[in-house]
Amino acid sequence: MRILIAIMALISSLPTLANEAGKQVFCIFDPVGARGPVYSAMLDYQTQALEWGANLELKAYTNEAVVVADFQAGHCDAMGVTGTRVRPYNPFTASIEALGGLNDYKEMQQLLGMLTKPKASRYMVQGDYEVAAILPGGAVYIFVRDKQIDSVEAAAGKRIATLDYDKASVNVVEHVGATMVPSTVATFAPRFNNGDVDIAYAPAVAYQPFEMYKGLGDKGGIYKFSMAQMNFQMIIRHDKFPEGFGQKSREYTYQHFDKALEHIRKAEADIPAKYWLNISADKETDYKEMLRQIRMKLSNKKIYDKRMMKLMFKLRCRSNPSHYECAERQEG
Repeated sequence: MRILIAIMALISSLPTLANEAGKQVFCIFDPVGARGPVYSAMLDYQTQALEWGANLELKAYTNEAVVVADFQAGHCDAMGVTGTRVRPYNPFTASIEALGGLNDYKEMQQLLGMLTKPKASRYMVQGDYEVAAILPGGAVYIFVRDKQIDSVEAAAGKRIATLDYDKASVNVVEHVGATMVPSTVATFAPRFNNGDVDIAYAPAVAYQPFEMYKGLGDKGGIYKFSMAQMNFQMIIRHDKFPEGFGQKSREYTYQHFDKALEHIRKAEADIPAKYWLNISADKETDYKEMLRQIRMKLSNKKIYDKRMMKLMFKLRCRSNPSHYECAERQEG
């Protein structure tokens, strides 16, 4: 009788043991940590993933480089990081953040809608890795400590906080003749706020949590010109997840695009109007041409994926068919 009871007790414990053993560790970069907006959004995702057969254990990180290192070392089965960081795992989706690749949020939504379709799934997988989600992070704007820095010429010789692992950003700094100050997501804002650099670039969602108003002070401003479209991506080791998980995940997160965009637009609206700086139409055209030249250069160097360049080119020309670049057959 005792043996029977022991066997029944062991059998009853098996589901629990299987759940523990079957957990997938999801390492998430959020500059604010477990109380930040990215991590908070993933709590609902965690619940939804149970229906797809995945039991996610969420871990918050405030250092993006550590997330990548832990994922590479096998401590994480999935990671959530900014688009630029996923280049070693999927250069196609990493190229979404290409300089000037997309003009606005409408084009961003159109692009992600295309990438969510099942026929695009083959582009989401590279080797052992799969892109299981892409969410918008907002347009990247230029923050200056002095409004007198109002042109490419004025930026020459200035110090720019630069994500040195992002070759595109390094090329921009070199192109304008500025001085690169190597930075990370964790250090760029403190350097801007302390006056160690004259210029920084970031989406509006960074303004409040990173206290960038301290660096702007009374003389600074933010140019209302989108340099790129920042995004967050989830990379998984697809053999650690149930069959079809990636496609279900991409469809689910795309359905929440509008919710993510609301957060971005609120962050932009909450920045005091005095800080927003408009640029003339002539300068905007010049800047877009500069980014286009850099984009083509990086495509030829295979830093940007040419397939993504062509896709974004089509979206830009669909939005503005009369633009001079659309007279060309294609980009990349």
